[in-house]
Amino acid sequence: MSGVLVHEWLARAGGSENVFETLTGVFPDAARYCLWEDSGGRFAVDGETWLARTPLRGRKAAALPLMPLAWRQLPSVEADWVLTSSHLFAHHARFAGPARDVPKLVYTHTPARYIWSPEFDPRGSGVLARAVGAAYKPLDRRRAQEATAIAANSRFVAERIARAWGRESAVIHPPVDVAAFGRPARLDEGEQRIVDALPGEFLLGFSRFIPYKRLDLVIDAGVAAGLPVVIAGAGPEEANLRALAAERHPGRVHIVRAPGDELYRALLQRALTLVFPPIEDFGIVPVEAMATGTPVIAHAVGGTAESVLHGRTGALVAEWSHEGLREAVEIALATSPDAGRARAAEFAEPVFAERIRAWVGEHTTGGAA
Repeated sequence: MSGVLVHEWLARAGGSENVFETLTGVFPDAARYCLWEDSGGRFAVDGETWLARTPLRGRKAAALPLMPLAWRQLPSVEADWVLTSSHLFAHHARFAGPARDVPKLVYTHTPARYIWSPEFDPRGSGVLARAVGAAYKPLDRRRAQEATAIAANSRFVAERIARAWGRESAVIHPPVDVAAFGRPARLDEGEQRIVDALPGEFLLGFSRFIPYKRLDLVIDAGVAAGLPVVIAGAGPEEANLRALAAERHPGRVHIVRAPGDELYRALLQRALTLVFPPIEDFGIVPVEAMATGTPVIAHAVGGTAESVLHGRTGALVAEWSHEGLREAVEIALATSPDAGRARAAEFAEPVFAERIRAWVGEHTTGGAA
């Protein structure tokens, strides 16, 4: 049977792009469509929406009001099923021709956070986002009813789907390249110098430098535990983070800007524990940390509470107070690296591939190939 894979926009990097890349490996013969393809050669697609041919290409916020319309004007294709990878409006996708009435399956990273859960994403608090959200909630819910079946990337997201769309969903956790994080990092000379300059023991925070990632709490964890902190990533909040570090934990916070894959892996392997404060839909970084044997301190709310096992592979924190963080570091450091590696293996790419293939097969005539 032939299928079609659909994604939102395709960028060079991103968690949802990692899922889409795995989907293309599971279903190599499926056609691929997206809003626009800006992955720098990472992906090859069979088609983009008309938004890709306008000045709105790549301008997600500006293009958002027109995305539902663009998804309804896809070309005529031959297919027996459609599988969308959706975190905004990709589940609205409708093709012309033979594919119009085939089973449509939706793998959901989240119902659009801008619209349905602005409390978890400041991008939903703007005037335009609020206006779009109010106008598009009924439309988004109605088009979610078109799906033959829906899968969520966590139980946390499945609950959000039930509230937003009134639909039940299977839970299929996203794939993590566990094998890659189980091997030693291969650093070039410059990267090795960066690692050698860091303290022998440190707590690690890794994410984009934006407010909702709460990297300030990583600094607070270092203060509570009396340990150095390394913060890795990049983003617009860098200056604020540096100022906060100088105020709260002077001389003991080290920032590693935009580490590449190998340096990132080395930081995970060297860290005493990863501190991961945001409330995430799933959270791949904590699983990557566990795959290296490094324990994780994470939020007790959200997808990380489904992967991190309190007292076994790290610590889950409900109250990010000084005392709570000190205790969380003690709990995390008492866990076994082998327990973390074993837990991470449950989220490996082959596990996802088997589950998504079975799920698609269950909801399509004769199964998917």
